[in-house]
Amino acid sequence: MSRGRAEKSAPIEAPSAATAGEPSRPAAANPSPKPSAKERRRRRDLAAFEEHIGYHFDDPALLEQALTHISALSGARNRASSYQRLEFLGDHVLGLIISDMLFRTFAKADEGEMSRRLADLVRREACADVGRAINLGAVIRLGASEVHAGGRGRPAILADVCEALIGAVFVDGGYPAAAALVERLWSERMRTPSRPLRDSKTVLQEWAQARGMPTPAYREVERKGPHHNPEFRVAVELPQLGPAEGIGRSKRAAEQAAATTMLSRAGVKTDRL
Repeated sequence: MSRGRAEKSAPIEAPSAATAGEPSRPAAANPSPKPSAKERRRRRDLAAFEEHIGYHFDDPALLEQALTHISALSGARNRASSYQRLEFLGDHVLGLIISDMLFRTFAKADEGEMSRRLADLVRREACADVGRAINLGAVIRLGASEVHAGGRGRPAILADVCEALIGAVFVDGGYPAAAALVERLWSERMRTPSRPLRDSKTVLQEWAQARGMPTPAYREVERKGPHHNPEFRVAVELPQLGPAEGIGRSKRAAEQAAATTMLSRAGVKTDRL
């Protein structure tokens, strides 16, 4: 077979890496932005807080959520990112753990006594006190308006975030981790309760009525302090007894303190929890 005349061929170019079967190099990834000074300071603060409470989160986002007030978020859709869901969970986890602690510690206590002790330990004022003890207010995320209104020291917020913190530890580390945290923060309070077994105002009223006296009369003597965290001074009066005064963060607390003072002055003992 005769060969035909070869046609002039185009110049051959060197194959590229892709056409030669070599893998192409991926585009250089953009380096992650360095955290700002504010973010670095926040991380340091949270690390110090974890050290203080004796628990380190595997999922730091849970701690951040537990510390985030709704005022720090924008839009109704972000409500789930605040501490509210964790607060709901933590409220019930706290009740279970405290109930377990009471059951194991007070083997001879009946159901009524344990119920009164439980109510004393999980009430809002008790949770707020625990929040103050661990300096919780310093790490709560608040909106500017709430910060200016004194939100970091507001008892209601401290109590809610304290419960949210317990809920976050429960989700992150399970019941044993949550129980260990609550025992560290509540054990001393459980063994040295701050309130009497019976309501001081009720005891004083019953004591007065048994002696033919009228119902004790309470009056506000003074209110001072900021609107979000006031302090009340209340006096209670009964015939034949000089007025007795008490101080508290609410009128009711101040009335209870005044009643306790009058009972003490009259020599009436109130059994403690």
